[in-house]
Amino acid sequence: MSTEAVTAALPVPQLDPAVAAAWRERGGELVELLAAAQQALGPVAGVPVGDRPTVLVTGPAEVQHVLAHHPDRYVKRSHRARMLIGDGVLAATGEAWKRQRKLLQGQFTGTGMRRYERRIAAAARTSADRWAGPAADGRVLDLGDEMRRFALDTIWRSLTGHPLDEATDRELGAVATVVARMPELPADASDAAAAVAGELARIDLIAERAVEAARSGRPGPDGPGLLALLTEEGHGYTDRLIRDELVTLLVAGHETTATTLTWLYLLLDRHPGAREAALAAGVEGSPQRREAVLALVHETLRLYPSAWLLPRHALEADVLGGHRIEAGTDVLVSPYLTHRDPARWPDPERFDPARFTAPGRRPAELGAYLPFGLGARACLGTQFALRETAALLELLLPAWTVSLHNPPTGASYSITVRPDGPVLATLTASR
Repeated sequence: MSTEAVTAALPVPQLDPAVAAAWRERGGELVELLAAAQQALGPVAGVPVGDRPTVLVTGPAEVQHVLAHHPDRYVKRSHRARMLIGDGVLAATGEAWKRQRKLLQGQFTGTGMRRYERRIAAAARTSADRWAGPAADGRVLDLGDEMRRFALDTIWRSLTGHPLDEATDRELGAVATVVARMPELPADASDAAAAVAGELARIDLIAERAVEAARSGRPGPDGPGLLALLTEEGHGYTDRLIRDELVTLLVAGHETTATTLTWLYLLLDRHPGAREAALAAGVEGSPQRREAVLALVHETLRLYPSAWLLPRHALEADVLGGHRIEAGTDVLVSPYLTHRDPARWPDPERFDPARFTAPGRRPAELGAYLPFGLGARACLGTQFALRETAALLELLLPAWTVSLHNPPTGASYSITVRPDGPVLATLTASR
């Protein structure tokens, strides 16, 4: 980008300081301030949220510019979960990230996905079987816990070759504890790690045992898991980096999937006709049924994307949407707000899975829908997440009618967007 072009560009419009002051006064959520900036200023908006200049980006073209076209100009800085995931692929940068990404990419795309099909199906069947007891005796389930257990079982089988046992499930609760506490932890990285030192020590021990088992050469029931690949010589993985990659894949491989499934059941509770429509789209196992189930998932991800905010940092001056971005600016891409833009998504707050099945209903612009990110740093596990989510729903939706008890009505914004309370339910057999 030439100096002349940058100098000639318009400055980024800034949110009215009175709006930001009122937001601070009432202790509002960050998403409220960002939504106000989007509504007042459009796809490129300056917001006062930190010590450095900060720009919110929500327009599809601008999102593509940042994430897809110029990932070396707009880079990730230290990941907020770094104390947990270390130098795993989510937090890695530069040449280290390129090496890790290259190794892992083939595992989760194309033919690489085939090795996980049986493991996904087995985890889905285990979850479906587990629902039979509560359905028979009227026990109340916490759907968030159920979905977490399913997603964790799926990724654990894929990493280790073994199903998730009760003891390991309890121990891995430390991962969920750290993720849940992240918003309240001290800003200083050392202080934050000290506040959850016990949980981090438990996670390290779990990882150490899993790596030792992978190195032993004794595969699980479905053969060796992904950990066996990471422990092979020649990939440049130290013991610490193997631990970091394992924890990264655990966090990324179950947290977002579990949250998406939980939101989906909340949305179906409010819109019961959507379940019936999906089941009526085709017979069990048909492509039509699969497409309809995936439409439920995609519309849930539109409203509650896996990562609601994608922070980047401008390494150099640039022009974005006709506006001048100075070097050193923090840039916030928000799939959550992009997905609620009424110019692209009419009636954006309405749950309408037909947006993803009826021709012409979904925006053509690539940057208008990005639940798994976009560009070089898009989520590696997109295919994996969609496959496991569809596999579970194809078993659960026709088998059980789910009735929620005092469902939460709000959201909590952290690394993911979560329901702001437990999602309790009882089950009734449908067939």
